[in-house]
Amino acid sequence: MNLKSERRGIHVDQSELLCKKGCGYYGNPAWQGFCSKCWREEYHKARQKQIQEDWELAERLQREEEEAYASSQSTQGAQSLTFSKFEEKKTNEKTRKVTTVKKFFTASSRAGAKKALAGKLKEIQEAKAPSPSIHRQASIETDRVSKEFIEFIRTYQKPGQDIYKQCKLFLDTMSHKRDLSIEEQSECAQDFYQNVADRLQTRWKVPPEKVEKAMDEVEKYIMTRQYKYVFCPETTDDEKKDLAVQKRIRALHWVTPQMLCVPVSEEIPEVSDMVVKAITDIIEMDSKRVPRDKLACITKCSKHIFNAIKITKNEPASADDFLPTLIYIVLKGNPPRLQSNIQYITRFCNPSRLMTGEDGYYFTNLCCAVAFIEKLDAQSLNLSQEDFDHFMTGQTSPKKQDSDSFSPDVCLGVKQMCKSLDLLSQLNERQERIVSEAKKLEKDLIDWTDGITKEVEDIVEKYPLEIKPKSQALAAIDSENVENDKLPPPLQPQVYAG
Repeated sequence: MNLKSERRGIHVDQSELLCKKGCGYYGNPAWQGFCSKCWREEYHKARQKQIQEDWELAERLQREEEEAYASSQSTQGAQSLTFSKFEEKKTNEKTRKVTTVKKFFTASSRAGAKKALAGKLKEIQEAKAPSPSIHRQASIETDRVSKEFIEFIRTYQKPGQDIYKQCKLFLDTMSHKRDLSIEEQSECAQDFYQNVADRLQTRWKVPPEKVEKAMDEVEKYIMTRQYKYVFCPETTDDEKKDLAVQKRIRALHWVTPQMLCVPVSEEIPEVSDMVVKAITDIIEMDSKRVPRDKLACITKCSKHIFNAIKITKNEPASADDFLPTLIYIVLKGNPPRLQSNIQYITRFCNPSRLMTGEDGYYFTNLCCAVAFIEKLDAQSLNLSQEDFDHFMTGQTSPKKQDSDSFSPDVCLGVKQMCKSLDLLSQLNERQERIVSEAKKLEKDLIDWTDGITKEVEDIVEKYPLEIKPKSQALAAIDSENVENDKLPPPLQPQVYAG
């Protein structure tokens, strides 16, 4: 049934004024015949569709650029192009890029979408070839996290839209605050966390458990985008502290579990596996980009430590057992960029996680372990200062356990290893003695040679050698020179007549 009324002399069909979507409300010609509620829904659907298309276009552009760069590299290695051909190729490539960028920007009809696309294009241009693979990996991870965040906030409907709007506004604001100190950026992030949580609780009446989950996703999205700007920035001395801690840990490589009173026996295979997993988890912390993920690595490491203590002692571990074992794990693993990770978590993690829960407890213990390592001295290990200095300089090392004192259940490999280490130590001592004696013998030979030479010189000087002139040689007995020799004439034979 069509109801008609006369308005300013024009007959209007009221059914034509209803919302085009059929919700029963009146539509507005300025909103293309939709009511305000349906228009917002249609607008957000169109906007999300446009954003998705823009993302696909941006990804296709990046793939084309990478393929073009790889093709140019392979072509350059196969044959040498002339200068004219190179200029022609360069001109065509530049024209193609300009056309693509124009198409990229005209694809969106709204200013907000254009701004988002411009920011995305800037990120793609920064990651263009030749760019390190780690930058491409970071870009892929950022895209993945962004898509996951958009999928997550859709489940929150209107509160989710508000969250997304606030996050985009925060990222846009932080992009203009790069010149601020890292402490000021940390305060901005903490204020943002608090404002979003309060907004969800007071305005949207979201339950506490959903608020906590939403804040985890907000932190993941925000810090993945901000990671390269706020982790170990050049304006701080975080890198210097990292190098100092690594150098300190390397100098303490000789510290044994017995010195720290660690209640863990690595001779048990299961315990040894737990120790390896704990070291792996604490090292893996540096590969994560989100503070919550870094805390998760610390928590997994701590749980492996508690299990190792429990298996060794056959009873639940206590806090007094946990901290020395954590110190030993840090010394044995020497995690990379340890101070930078601690500072990053402190500055940009959701404060509710650090102040409550097991994540905050384990993180506090890690900070205590690092502080202990930095101040570790002879008294902390119940050693004399002389022994501590010798161990630190590498002059000596702690005495290894005697292979004869092992328990019967110890595997033969460990016994043989300790026995071999003892033999190597003895051979090293013998070699040092031989080298010392050889040097002493060489010195004695040199001194003896110098002494003999000096004595000969003294004797020659005291008793000089006098050489007399050569005397005239005597004539031979059978010589015919009788006169000169003044010899009597020879006897003549006489004949007697008989």
